[in-house]
Amino acid sequence: MAKRQSKGMTDPYTSDTKVHPLFPDDGWDPLEERREQSYIRKVKPQGVNQQTLMDAIASHNLTIALGPAGTGKTYLAISCAVEALEAGRVDRIVLSRPAIEAGETLGFLPGDLHDKMAPYLRPLYDALSDRVGGKRLRTFLSDGTIEIAPIAYMRGRTLNNAFVVIDEAQNCTYGQIKMLLTRLGWHATMVLTGDPDQTDLLEGMSGLLEVARRLDTLPDIAVVRLTDKDIVRHPLVATMLSVL
Repeated sequence: MAKRQSKGMTDPYTSDTKVHPLFPDDGWDPLEERREQSYIRKVKPQGVNQQTLMDAIASHNLTIALGPAGTGKTYLAISCAVEALEAGRVDRIVLSRPAIEAGETLGFLPGDLHDKMAPYLRPLYDALSDRVGGKRLRTFLSDGTIEIAPIAYMRGRTLNNAFVVIDEAQNCTYGQIKMLLTRLGWHATMVLTGDPDQTDLLEGMSGLLEVARRLDTLPDIAVVRLTDKDIVRHPLVATMLSVL
């Protein structure tokens, strides 16, 4: 027997598609109340730079998004990936980020590869769960429609018919980013996101800024730069980043 739908609730998969901003104009304030974590189909970018980023992703096979923490780089990239998947423009989503600890050593982590990588990939799982829901995410992960892989496992692959998101690219060396960029296959879209000011590598090792500088001259590649004015986290984040 099917579960009876709770009063006042709507089925997100049968209701009309709606556009929801990251901070909707319906009176909700992140400082006043908790945000409802219901599934939403579309995300409306906040500000010109976020709109520029989404337009760039829609019109380019390769986009590099640079900007401080909290500007929605990863969330918007994953939102575009999910929309492309559900629209049938790609067959799968591939997400990757470097397994770099933020200034501390976690030591030995038990379990298999997925268990060991889980702490590093948690932000990607969170964004995906918000976009597709936990049940669908588990299904997509089990059948390979969505793949989350460490950067070390990307070498030698050709990613066709895929939407690829490389997160935390500021923690990649120049050689690693070059390797990742050359994974791009036919009918594929790739987005690199990163904050050059928050690299966990030794000084001079991050290759993100140099790669962005070189590729910015190519007409078919988009390099989008977000600023602290695009931060959608707590207002104190933007205030702190202006002086730190």
